[in-house]
Amino acid sequence: MPEYMSPREAWGKTLVELGQENPDVVVLDADINPATRTCYFLEKFPERFIQVGVAEQNMMGVAAGMATMGFIPFATTFACFASRRACDQVTISIAYPRLNVKIMGGYPGLFAGKNGATHQSLEDIAIFRSIANMVVIQPADAAETKQVVRFAAEYDGPVYLRIGRDPVPPVVPDDYRFRLGKAYRVRDGKDVTLIACGASLEDAVEAALMLEKKGIDARVINCSSIKPIDEEAIAAAAAETAGIVTVESHNIHGGLGSAVAEVVCEESPARLKRIGVRDVFGKSGTNEEMKKKFGLTAEDIAAQTVAFLGG
Repeated sequence: MPEYMSPREAWGKTLVELGQENPDVVVLDADINPATRTCYFLEKFPERFIQVGVAEQNMMGVAAGMATMGFIPFATTFACFASRRACDQVTISIAYPRLNVKIMGGYPGLFAGKNGATHQSLEDIAIFRSIANMVVIQPADAAETKQVVRFAAEYDGPVYLRIGRDPVPPVVPDDYRFRLGKAYRVRDGKDVTLIACGASLEDAVEAALMLEKKGIDARVINCSSIKPIDEEAIAAAAAETAGIVTVESHNIHGGLGSAVAEVVCEESPARLKRIGVRDVFGKSGTNEEMKKKFGLTAEDIAAQTVAFLGG
């Protein structure tokens, strides 16, 4: 059995490594450091850890100010607060002047540890990818998370990282290297393409195996770089398979599915099915309960794909 590890665990440990390597790396927290695993950084570098309290809007302003002084600030909170609550501050104080601030959105999508609709971020991808100068990334597993966090530290400009809460199986191979604007083909296939990101990738891969038993050869793409997105990989999928199915723990409006649809419409018209939360708010429950309620299990993905292909 593969070893499961949570992206947030990998994120927290990689931050400590960055702190050891670069004295300019600082962490800002909105009173949730155990949940986001920035407690590891606090323990190692208390002098570079800034506790702003439950004041996410102010945190973005402080991070912006620190960036103007040459620091590399990582502003950390739940994805719902980073996007909905602090949207104006992120837009005007960070993105507009293109400051070197990294924003970590934890507990993304439906998988918010039973915290329910108020803490489920079903709009954050839509919000952040619509902001000019903003890079948007959601790594699929712990190994990719480590690479993405290091990329963010080296990248000159604002980055939004959507970091998952719960353990997931390894997806990327040992020789994988994250590249901004590039997707990774997890599985080849000629009949249909499944495109997913984050925790949804595990279920997309499982669905592909189920489809294989039905005689359907499904390509699976990890689209961790949501903005910029890999237009070439999407256009190829549109041209080489009978259609594209996107899978995400996010509202279908404005999320990964919308981003893929924009590319398909402009570059290579093709049939497209978006699987995600269909314009409703979430509920409180376990990850599996959320998947079943909102049609995001591997079985649901496989069944919807078969129906989409006319089977």
